[in-house]
Amino acid sequence: MPELQRRLLPRRSALASAVPLATRIGRLAIRSLYREVALAAKPGLVTPWGSGSHDDMDYATFMRSLHALRPYFPAIAACGSARPDFALLQQLGIDAEVDMLLATGGVNTHRGAIFNLGLLSAAAGCLLAEGDEPRATATCQLVREQWGEAILNGLSDATDDARLSHGLAVAQRYGAGGARREAAAGFPAAIEIGLPSYRAALLATGDAELAATQTLFALIAELEDTNLLWRAGPAGLEHARRSAGNFLAAGGVLATDWQQQAASIDRDFSARRLSPGGSADLLGVTLFLAELDGLL
Repeated sequence: MPELQRRLLPRRSALASAVPLATRIGRLAIRSLYREVALAAKPGLVTPWGSGSHDDMDYATFMRSLHALRPYFPAIAACGSARPDFALLQQLGIDAEVDMLLATGGVNTHRGAIFNLGLLSAAAGCLLAEGDEPRATATCQLVREQWGEAILNGLSDATDDARLSHGLAVAQRYGAGGARREAAAGFPAAIEIGLPSYRAALLATGDAELAATQTLFALIAELEDTNLLWRAGPAGLEHARRSAGNFLAAGGVLATDWQQQAASIDRDFSARRLSPGGSADLLGVTLFLAELDGLL
């Protein structure tokens, strides 16, 4: 039995009333992550047709990871219905990470998603339990108001730990924001960059895959992506942001030759070992938030 399921057994009867909606939230989280990894035009990232800048993972690795995480998102959504302390949500995330690593042979495929979409699933579960609609802005605002301070306190504690994650190490070295500060602030990049880009591209094209591609490039162009900083420092981050900005300035997915442009950027990123993993994580967040309005 996976570690997460073992820990949750004593809690399930108490959370039975929250299960149906929590299940829908969990399915939405998994679907958003599947849409992100299945997207074809992702420079330097894993797709169904290649591993980008990565030697230790491929599409099958991500599929194993997603399967292992299926119990986690409905569980944390149900847990969120009681407005728990951040420590309880954090423990569920730690258990989910154990399951992920067992499924992938120790490869980190979804640590950012476990954190980001775990918090958002918990917030959506809370809003639904209290009779409110889990709209994107309200869900992000609840994360900030309910758990933001504890998230930042955890960041302060973690910087004293010798076993820092890549994101935390980069945040300490370069003063970058990183996932924790983004979450503590209520995911402003998703609200201010991701969602407007996604909705505008969806309106212009009528194609959700094209809209997701446009959104990824918009996020790469704007974010202080800690994964890019970890792999290539400030110069690598600036190169990636400039490349994505040029793609958008040339019309993005509305350009007739956008696929050739995106493929060229992918080859360049892969040759330079650039992987905008932080931007990919926030694409998953954006796709999740974009569908929350239709959950009920």
